[in-house]
Amino acid sequence: MRTRLLPLLIVLMAAVLLALGLPLAVSVAAAQQQKVVVDRIDDTARFAALAQFVTDAPSGSRRTAPDERQATLRRELDSYYDVYGIRVGVFYGNGSVMANAPDDWVVPQTGEVREAFGEALLSRRSHDPRQVWPWQRSRLIVASPVIRDGDVVAVVVTDSPTGQMRSRILRGWLFIGAGEFAAMLLAVGAALRLTGWVLRPVRILDATTHDIATGRLKSRVAVAGGPPELRRLARSFNEMADNVEEVLEQQRAFVADASHQLRNPLSALLLRIELLALELPQGNEEIASVRTEGKRLAQVLDDLLDLALAEHAAADLRLTDVGALAGERVAAWSPTAAAKGVRLVGDCPPITAWADSITLSSALDAVIDNAVKFTPEGGTVEIVVASNGDTSTVVVTDTGPGLTDEELARVGDRFWRSGRHQNVKGSGLGLSITRALLAAGGGSITYAHHEPGGLQVTVAVPRNPDGL
Repeated sequence: MRTRLLPLLIVLMAAVLLALGLPLAVSVAAAQQQKVVVDRIDDTARFAALAQFVTDAPSGSRRTAPDERQATLRRELDSYYDVYGIRVGVFYGNGSVMANAPDDWVVPQTGEVREAFGEALLSRRSHDPRQVWPWQRSRLIVASPVIRDGDVVAVVVTDSPTGQMRSRILRGWLFIGAGEFAAMLLAVGAALRLTGWVLRPVRILDATTHDIATGRLKSRVAVAGGPPELRRLARSFNEMADNVEEVLEQQRAFVADASHQLRNPLSALLLRIELLALELPQGNEEIASVRTEGKRLAQVLDDLLDLALAEHAAADLRLTDVGALAGERVAAWSPTAAAKGVRLVGDCPPITAWADSITLSSALDAVIDNAVKFTPEGGTVEIVVASNGDTSTVVVTDTGPGLTDEELARVGDRFWRSGRHQNVKGSGLGLSITRALLAAGGGSITYAHHEPGGLQVTVAVPRNPDGL
């Protein structure tokens, strides 16, 4: 969930910072240009004031005597150009030159300079030039009219390079970008803290749910931190878990009590059957059938009691040599397998894991018993111990009839037995007991097809306490 929520928050915050940064960048560029334009307007106004007093014939007639004011104006323009590198000129209405710097600069027939010149002839200062951006190599054109006795007699035009202005704009943008980057880092840090604060109760709830689902019913959610809604959810979850545990405890108690209470009457019944058998002819089929069913019922009651105890008992986890334990079980079951004509082999290297040795032994006994029981004469049962990441596994495979896909989905359910094996001795509770015992210690049991035929059962236990 965090991988989906965090990018969304980052995108939203980036959009907000971009929405704030773009207008600010445009404002910085406009302010820098406006500062230059104001300076050029002041300069053109000063040159226009000097040009007001220059006497010259705009019609193109030659000057008959040197004009000291015009010479002063020329010196001012030359000095201005030399110092600032800004082209400047004072032009009559017909475009002829009153004074200019450099000497070869004139008003072109078209272009931005001509437009500004035309605006000034109408007694209007030129409009604000178009915005110059750092990636453009444009120049700023500013024109002011020279007015004498209410008439426009000439125009002062400046043509400014924009390199320094564009550099200042770029530095301003870099400063804004650095601020945006720093703000983005702070926003990402805040988003990480926020999502961590919001999702931490969800992660705890998910972990606790997994614990309960795997049999650790005592697990509860610590109601601390996070939004109020998630704290209420945690409390409600704990209440639900308490109620479920109570119901399951009542169910276990009922099964255990019922199994215990039924054993005494059943024992008495079996004893009366044995006494009755003494009064009947030896080999009576009916009494033999009753005796068999009575013993089967006694086995079911014993298995029910074992299942109730298995679901209630806590595992005594210790560092256990799974390979050595599996080797012991192979040795213990070898006579039984040999008596049936089944080959029992084991590959049990020394591999450790955290497990209850008694529980693991019982689980392996149940699995090996089933494998030997359903493997026909001449078949093979193989036990392989291995490590797989955070778990140690004991894989038991046989060459028996195996199970169908539908039967694989049900194997391990209480009282379930394949319809093809109803005549085989058993109560259908052995694998259920095994699963409950393993789950109490963080282990598991899974079933799969074994090629070319048979069943593969994998018993897994955690290799370290953190995997519990």
